[in-house]
Amino acid sequence: MVHVLGARPNFVKAAPVIGALRAAGAEQAVIHTGQHYDERMSEVFFTELGLPEPDVNLGVGSGGHAEQTAALLVGLEKEFTSRSPALVIVYGDVNSTIAAALVAAKLRIPVAHVEAGLRSFDMSMPEEVNRRITDQLSALCLVTSPEGIGHLADEGVPVHRAHLVGNPMIDTLLANLGSFDTGRVREAHGLPERYVLATMHRPANVDEPETAAALVRHLHGVADLADLVIPVHPRGRANLLAAGLADHDAVHILEPLGYIDFIAAVRGAAAVVTDSGGLQEETTILGVPCLTVRPNTERPITITHGTNRLVSFEELVPGVRKALESGPVSADRKPPLWDGHAGPRIAEVIMRCLGE
Repeated sequence: MVHVLGARPNFVKAAPVIGALRAAGAEQAVIHTGQHYDERMSEVFFTELGLPEPDVNLGVGSGGHAEQTAALLVGLEKEFTSRSPALVIVYGDVNSTIAAALVAAKLRIPVAHVEAGLRSFDMSMPEEVNRRITDQLSALCLVTSPEGIGHLADEGVPVHRAHLVGNPMIDTLLANLGSFDTGRVREAHGLPERYVLATMHRPANVDEPETAAALVRHLHGVADLADLVIPVHPRGRANLLAAGLADHDAVHILEPLGYIDFIAAVRGAAAVVTDSGGLQEETTILGVPCLTVRPNTERPITITHGTNRLVSFEELVPGVRKALESGPVSADRKPPLWDGHAGPRIAEVIMRCLGE
């Protein structure tokens, strides 16, 4: 079987799956598409998470959706044709995911989609397009939270294809809990004792200079309340810096961090401001209040769980103020099957379906 990984969230989700399949005796290969090509955005994750070195790196790099997806289709078709895998395993909702699912479907190779069933119901999001189509093409839809089963059923996915297995991203988080040394990261980067951590990279928030400038004004408002630490993603970096993100004494701009350092910084934050998907889940387990700067989320379980809140630009500063006053949220109760054992459950489903 072949795992297709393209962006840093994929690596975090794949690590426990690859480990569990290895323990089950599966023959595996890893294709790194190179969608995230900066060492800090990809290669460091292989080292930190104990992932096997990729068997191949397609090196597709960045580019528009059409350019990047076209390069992925060509490269993946060559790999799948030469390897003839019994199963292609894809993760999340990035362009590497949909490209691998398309190529495999046309070559009549079964696809397993880890993190199936997530829905924002916002088709203006490229990720929503990717995840919906991938689920339709997948023989195995491996679902992280209960509402995903309902979404798949509503879209006509047969019940035997959908399996509630839990969240492998949380497996990785719990397995590394003892490594998240907030004090070390704070000292290494000169961070204050109390800070809000932010990550912003969604096209709707950072691609247009006018929108990025509005976002920066509100982030400066957050920095008026507490120091703001922001590892700047390559996407949107130019627009955010051009809009003056660094022009506030309480804003600490960092380069992208590896997984261990980043989650250590999240763990030590008084609150998190983000437009990321996975970070909504990680803060839920860590008990850090999260404000998601989006009109919707494909992870509503974090909202109903009480750890995450959707905010507009205008609601951001009041929302952070309230979070700072309220303090940490309880991390005692976890969503169903977010228990650190999703990887073995996924491996069991895959091996059973392959008749191993």
